[in-house]
Formats: sequence, structure tokens, C-alpha cells
Amino acid sequence: MSIGTERRRDNQQWMLDWMVKTTGRTQGFANDARMVPPEIKSYRMIPRALEKRARRIEAMARAAEAANHRLTAADLFWKATELYIDAQHAIFQDDHPEKIYLHSKVLECFEHIMALANHPIERVEIPFEGNHVQGILHMVPGRQKAPTVLFCPGMDMTKESFVDPLAHPFIERGMNCLHIDGPGQGTSNIRKLRVTLDNYERAGKAAIDYLSRRPEVDSGKIAVSGFSMGSYWGMRIAAYDNRVKGVAAAAACYGPKQALFEEASPRYKQIYMYMSGIHDEAEFDRMAQQMTLDDAVSKIECPCLLVTGEYDPVAHLEEVMDVYERLVCPKEIWVIENHFHNPRYAENLGGLDFFGFLADWLRDVFDGRKPPDLKRQVLVGQRDGLGPYDRDTPGFRLPGRIGIRDFKPTPAQVGPKP
Repeated sequence: MSIGTERRRDNQQWMLDWMVKTTGRTQGFANDARMVPPEIKSYRMIPRALEKRARRIEAMARAAEAANHRLTAADLFWKATELYIDAQHAIFQDDHPEKIYLHSKVLECFEHIMALANHPIERVEIPFEGNHVQGILHMVPGRQKAPTVLFCPGMDMTKESFVDPLAHPFIERGMNCLHIDGPGQGTSNIRKLRVTLDNYERAGKAAIDYLSRRPEVDSGKIAVSGFSMGSYWGMRIAAYDNRVKGVAAAAACYGPKQALFEEASPRYKQIYMYMSGIHDEAEFDRMAQQMTLDDAVSKIECPCLLVTGEYDPVAHLEEVMDVYERLVCPKEIWVIENHFHNPRYAENLGGLDFFGFLADWLRDVFDGRKPPDLKRQVLVGQRDGLGPYDRDTPGFRLPGRIGIRDFKPTPAQVGPKP
């Protein structure tokens, strides 16, 4: 079967092309900001159009570097890296020459960032089940022993994605941070290291084994953070490795995956089937049905922070709350009012990226500032309140969200007794 017709919704590609043309987005259609520039009119245009932009910015970065303008060069290499990441992301096919080339440019540009950054950064190889998981280890200046966070990117994101390497929020708060391309991600895709139902948590354990041997790492203070699908994988790592002392992740992806793979943009399923190396949709659906935290949630003992958009289309609030309620560890949840899957730079958080807030929370865990009886839930308001520092919320549905507790049907609703 051809790569273009192996899933039920592949024959509706024209709809995704229309959304790309009209909204500039490939997913998260409730958001307004364009993900791709206006000249891109269909999904297949994404890799080459973004490569052209990235190539120009990379050339500018090299010119700045040659002029010894190191800070400008670093910023430009980071911008080029992000464009190359998005360009390669749109191709989900093994041995595709454009995929391989574009991914190589991600690594190449990031090499320059590693050399130009103000803190030590290393590319590392972690032995894993006959292969290697590649990571990027950010270390605090001076490489002194420090608490360390294992960062799990989302779905087919790469270890270079999103978190700004030039103003890294974990480094700025005195923590090392190891970003990994777990099974199915980034370099692992190129190596055909597939994601299975349970191997990401084993890769996480291998990463923690590696960190525990590094002299820069306080092996008694290791936590996990993540984004989107990384929130799911991060919880699973914590469930099966008690060396994890805390979890803080955003863009929750905890509950059943029906919304993710059957309701949201078709490219989620297209990409995850590629990541898993499964080409039979029925076989993939059987795996997806088991992608829950049902076997893991009661095993997590460390403090956990869950951050989710109120109307997240890939992880419905009710499903996230079900996981939160079943956690028996110290726990906290922030629901970002009127937001969806990716509330970065939301006005709810003062216009800041949420990674700094996650880093603060994990720093508090390492410093012993989270009580063992922690159970806190906050509605992070869009235009009022103190963000995650606000008071607890009785509930996220009406009437709880407006402060009314234990609301019951009124006498007029109940009616006379029979």
C-alpha cells in the first residue's frame, strides 16, 4: 500500500491542504497564529519552502559568526534550526532523502549553537537496547554538580526543539537539562529506532542511568519535564523509575488517545504511525487503545504538576482530570483558561513561555518546598488573577469554576416527592 493511502483519513488530504492554505496551520486550528508563511499553499510545500528560508538565515548566521558577532550568530543559528526542524517534521517516510538532508541541517546548525552558547552543551549518545538514543546535555556554567532535569519532547519533535538553548530556563534556575530523542523522535527516526507501547520509559531509564554517572549531575536530584506527548512519556518514566523526584509537564496528553488520533488533525496519526513503524492501521489502533496511564498512575510517588489547556482538543479536560484524581502522590494541576493544546506565551501566564514556570516548580521540588499532602488545582485566568500563583479553584466546570462548592439540584428542579 502506498504511503499516501494507508490510513482512513489520508483520502481527505485536500482538507488539510485547505487548512494550511487558509490558516497557515497544520494542527491546533483553534489558534490564530500562522505556523507556516503565506506562500505555502499545501502541506507538501512545507519542507522546501521552509528550507529556503532556513538556508538564507543560516548563511546570515555564518556571516555574523565570521564577523565575530557571536550573540547575533547564535540567535540566527537558533532561528535556522527551528525552521529546519519544522521542514523535516512534515516528511514521515523512511529513507526519504529530503528528510535525511533536512534533519542533518538541524544537527549542523545546532553544533554552532553549542559552540556559541554561554553554558556548556554536549551532544551525547546513550546506549539503549542494541542502539543509541541521542541527547543534548545542557550544563550549568562551571559544570558544578547540580540537580538535573530529563526533558521529553512532544511526539515527533526533536531534542533541539522549543526550549531556547540561549536562554535556557532550567539552566537559568541552576539545573542541568538533558533533552533526548527518545524512540520515534528526531535522530531515533533516522536510525529507525521505533517507539513501542513501553520502550520510551525504558529509554528514559537508560537516560537516567547515564546521568547518574556524570560528575556534573546530583544523582539524588533528577526530575522529568516534557511537552505534549512528552508529558505522557514523562509520567510513565516516573512510574517505573523511583529515582525520579518530580514531574512537571505541559500540553497534557495523559488520557485515552481517541481525540488525538481520530478527532484532531490527521497528521498526528500519520506521524505516530511513522514513529512506530506500523503500516497497518488496525494494528496501530490496537496499540493506541493501550496508550493510557492506567497501569502507571498509582505507581507514581514523586510530586507531579500537570498543565493543560481548558479546551485542549487532543486531551480533553475531563480525561486529564481523571488522571489527576487517580494520582496518589503530591500533585498540582493548572488549567489554562480559554486555551488549547499549546498555551505558550499565553496572556494567562503574563505572556511568558510556560517552561520557566515548570522550571520554578521543579526547583521548588528539589529544594523541599512541596509538602507531601500537596493537592492543588488552579484555573489560570486569561484576563484576571495571578496566573499559577492564584488561589485554588473548587472545580473547572460551572459552577465550581466561579467559586460555588457542592452545588446540588434546586428544589424546583427536584420537584415534589412522589
